[in-house]
Amino acid sequence: MTSNDEITETILRLASEYGGETSFSPSDVARALAENWRPLLTRVRNSAQRLSEAQRIDILRHGKVVPPEAMRGVIRLRLKTA
Repeated sequence: MTSNDEITETILRLASEYGGETSFSPSDVARALAENWRPLLTRVRNSAQRLSEAQRIDILRHGKVVPPEAMRGVIRLRLKTA
């Protein structure tokens, strides 16, 4: 079973690898963690929301940064930019 800490670490690792210019999908995180990745998506999104609240990553919707409480639908993630 994948822990929430593993999910958080994977989000931050991918964000660091991609840098602040390139975004990635929550499914990229889930795929990096498990072969059967679909059940992890909700937990990945929850972890992303917590990281956004902590000002560690940006959540993007339609290419624009959205606050964590407005996260819904298709989103992308990236390292927090200034």
